Amino acid sequence: MDILWFLIIGLAAGWLAGQIWKGSGFGLAGDLVIGVVGAILGGFLFGLLGISTTGLLGQLVTAVIGSLALLWLLRFLKKGKV
Repeated sequence: MDILWFLIIGLAAGWLAGQIWKGSGFGLAGDLVIGVVGAILGGFLFGLLGISTTGLLGQLVTAVIGSLALLWLLRFLKKGKV
């Protein structure tokens, strides 16, 4: 059941990140995949910073921030700046 919640939160986070950051150019399906990967990245980043969140809202915020960070990184790489 935890995996199902993780996927649902990741999908919601990807959609929210796509709405926040318009023009990412990855489409709905891409943003949803980015949300799931971003949830993992957000958890990793928050762990490094010593930040812990609880509850559904905290997990969603963590996933959205991770998704936005991943969208930024992918957009940066897509422009050929690296």
